[in-house]
Amino acid sequence: MWRLAAILAILAGAALAQAEAEETVVAEVIVAETLEEWLDGFRPRALDAGISAVTLDAALPGLEYLPVVVDRDRNQNEFTKTIWDYLSTAVSDARIQNGQAKLAANTALFDEIEAAYGVDRHIIAAIWGLESAYGAVRGDTSTLSALATLAFDGRRGAFFEAELIAALTILDNGDTTPDRMRGSWAGAMGHTQFMPSSFLALAVDFRGDGKRNIWEDDPTDALASAARYLQNAGWVTGQPWGVEVNLPERFDYTLADRRDIRLPSAWAEIGIRDTDGNVIPDHGMASILLPAGALGSAFMIFDNFAALETYNTADAYVIAVGHLADRLSGGGPIEGGWPLDDRALTFAERQELQRGLTEAGHSTQGIDGLIGPNTVNAIRSYQLANDLIPDGYAAPALLERFR
Repeated sequence: MWRLAAILAILAGAALAQAEAEETVVAEVIVAETLEEWLDGFRPRALDAGISAVTLDAALPGLEYLPVVVDRDRNQNEFTKTIWDYLSTAVSDARIQNGQAKLAANTALFDEIEAAYGVDRHIIAAIWGLESAYGAVRGDTSTLSALATLAFDGRRGAFFEAELIAALTILDNGDTTPDRMRGSWAGAMGHTQFMPSSFLALAVDFRGDGKRNIWEDDPTDALASAARYLQNAGWVTGQPWGVEVNLPERFDYTLADRRDIRLPSAWAEIGIRDTDGNVIPDHGMASILLPAGALGSAFMIFDNFAALETYNTADAYVIAVGHLADRLSGGGPIEGGWPLDDRALTFAERQELQRGLTEAGHSTQGIDGLIGPNTVNAIRSYQLANDLIPDGYAAPALLERFR
């Protein structure tokens, strides 16, 4: 337990330790040598965190610098595609059909997981589908090499060093072996792609066989662990993640703010209802989300949206999980439109937009290339000051105003 506390302490301080990394083209052989030097410096820190010398001797030699991992870190689909392009792949007909088949084939298992953790089976199945195509694509990248690469790379070095220590702790505990510890480019593992620190804190041995096994073909422990993760994140049983809504004419777009929360009945008083025109039941407090601005679909989102965000902070990912879950349970497609003529801003363009906003007196609280709540609020502030629709949407046309 004390090692987990040390890991969590490192993670807590990671946000303060980050700095923007300068991208430098280095010959791969030199990078590999530099990684070896980094690992030499890392070893005493790992020993101090409680990792045994035996585990380090078995795990660290032969770790490789993986350039593709750094490239993927800079270009994640949830942040580099428009939401409509992302959803077309994430919630494809094939993924819906395969998910419904998996739910039918594992009815008893999902019954048990729902009873144990109170999380809707369709949500767990949707995470399974998005993270690993229902176990078909669990990743074949060395988790240790991926985490060492990202820790050494430095953009989020403190975070990934803590994850590397967590991965080594898993090995120390005997849950798996270095050769079997494989997963995604970012160090996520298994059917539901747990990061090592999440595994240590929340993975479960659902069958009581002495192992928390998320790596092999049997998805039991992985699915149960995902349910426990969401339960721990505050999942509210019986509450939807969100509901697609129609907005009234002359809607005040400043109300589409995550900080403005009201009961659905209160939103109905100003004309916000579901796409069938019905008042949404009072499942809990909710806010209005416009992922593509005034010209895109609108959603009323609840606390369960925030619970899903702890799995992946990208709005596109959370909407994809929620919408896929709805489709798996028999729901229909999203009815609203999207601004299809728009394109996604590149990472550099998002940074450029953040600089422009900040220099114009509408601070984004950092230049990180991610369009999060601070940037949305800065965009809305700029739009209000310039007589634009204050929808907080990072449209290409907005960037052109600064140019």
